[in-house]
This record gives sequence, C-alpha cells and structure tokens, in this order.
Amino acid sequence: MIALVQRCLHASVQVDGEIVGEIGPGIAVFVGFQAGDAPELDAKLVAKLASLRIFADEAGKMNRNVVETGGNILLIPNFTLAADTSGGNRPSFTGAMAPTEAKSRFDQLAARFRPQLGNVQAGRFGADMKVNVLNDGPISLILKLP
Repeated sequence: MIALVQRCLHASVQVDGEIVGEIGPGIAVFVGFQAGDAPELDAKLVAKLASLRIFADEAGKMNRNVVETGGNILLIPNFTLAADTSGGNRPSFTGAMAPTEAKSRFDQLAARFRPQLGNVQAGRFGADMKVNVLNDGPISLILKLP
C-alpha cells in the first residue's frame, strides 16, 4: 500500500462537475493498493495517518496530528501510485490491486476513519476525478506500508 499525504488548507474532488468530497484544513491522502496488500494494512494506515505529526504546535514545530488540530481528511483512490516505471516510458500497472478488490478496500478504509474524525470525505473510486489541493507548507509525504 502506498499513500501520498499532503497537508492542505483546502482540498476537493469533482466528478462530472459535481463536488463529491471537500475539506478545509487537514490532509489529502492519495491511496494506492498493490496486489497482495493484506487487509491488516488498512488499520495500520488509519493509525499512522491519525497520529502523523505534521501540524505545527505553539512553537512552530511539527508536533501535532490531524486529530489534535481538529483537521479533516480527504481520501482519494489512486491506482497510479502502484505504477512501475522501470521498464521504459509507459508506466505498468500490473502491480496494482485488481479494481474490484481495491474498490472494496478503499470503501472500508474510508469507513475506518469516520469514528475517529468528524469530517472524512472521499473521492469516487474508478471515476475520472478532478482533484484540487492547496498544499500547506508544502508538506508532502510518501508512506509505503509493507
């Protein structure tokens, strides 16, 4: 599982001109599932994202997490994170999880977050999404869970 985490001031996802997910300050998380990713990784990702200290404290140091700041989470499915670009100029997605399994996992992931945070929004799996992220910092991290 690979996640691209961006601390943001605002983020939104549109599908066919309609906003399907939108948050204020918090984190935008692009999630890519790889073939063979165990379901246990979902809980690890939720725990990691909820405790990741990427928000400033009173001294300006990154010591606070999204829960402590009352921030929001926008989850965005992104199979292209599993791309293999080592073989040429066209990415290969053979390492990505099969779409039906990945959709189920993405839906479950979003449901896991909701008890911890009030505002968890999500993009639409398999849709042509237009994503707008106003990155704060910029703070962008790549998380790879084995």
